[in-house]
Amino acid sequence: MQPQARVFAVDGLELCAQQWGEEGQKPVLALHGWLDNSASFSELAPLLDQLQFVALDLAGHGQSGHRPGAGPYNLWDDVADVISVADALGWQNFSLVGHSRGAIVAALVAGAFPARIQSMALIEGVFPPPADAQAAPQQLADSILKSRELANKPLRIHSSLAAAVRARAQGLFPLSDKAAEALTQRGVKAVEGGYVWSTDQRLLAPSSFYLTHEQVHAFIDRITARTRVILASAGLGQRYPDIRAALTQFPHLDVQELDGGHHLHIEAQAVQVAELINDFI
Repeated sequence: MQPQARVFAVDGLELCAQQWGEEGQKPVLALHGWLDNSASFSELAPLLDQLQFVALDLAGHGQSGHRPGAGPYNLWDDVADVISVADALGWQNFSLVGHSRGAIVAALVAGAFPARIQSMALIEGVFPPPADAQAAPQQLADSILKSRELANKPLRIHSSLAAAVRARAQGLFPLSDKAAEALTQRGVKAVEGGYVWSTDQRLLAPSSFYLTHEQVHAFIDRITARTRVILASAGLGQRYPDIRAALTQFPHLDVQELDGGHHLHIEAQAVQVAELINDFI
């Protein structure tokens, strides 16, 4: 199943997407993880039943435009983009599938606009790391300084597409060559001397603010959508051991665990992930 290219104009920003499925099927927006793109769902989407599955390249990622200025990429800006894209599609009510950072954005959308979200599948992500209120001044300063530094930093040139694929496979969460190639092909652009990432480097800057513990709880508690959380045995739980205990505070979230790594939805476990989504969404 080959996806259809989609483009949305959102507040002066061009957001690109890939769509699997047909108009009139159950509407689903899919949100990829940090530094990934919509190809993150290239293995999963064809396995899903009767869905109009629109996978976004979030702002600054993949083939989508970069946010203007020199500021950081804050999660709440993505929340606004998701609602704008849903409005452009004519979707008053819809479901969400998110991975990692995209899962966090999805949860914030569902907390802010609970009446619009019918169901969610959150893969390897649920809520942003909370912070103490006293850390806010320094967080803002760090964000501004790092964003300015990155805005003027030269891009690294990879001599070939294969070199870029190798670099992507060896990222924070290692990927198979097949998965890395899918993400790389949609995430680079050709320049003199090779390839550079199309991703906006300012995504490496910290957010302006982090939500406090109380604010995180307020968003998650306000979710009314049926929500399934899919964790990987060798994923976030290894890097953040407290996540499973934290999830027990929210009994309205259905938590499932599969063997695999952080990107299990684009790896060999995609079939199992699809089964958990098909019988839920």
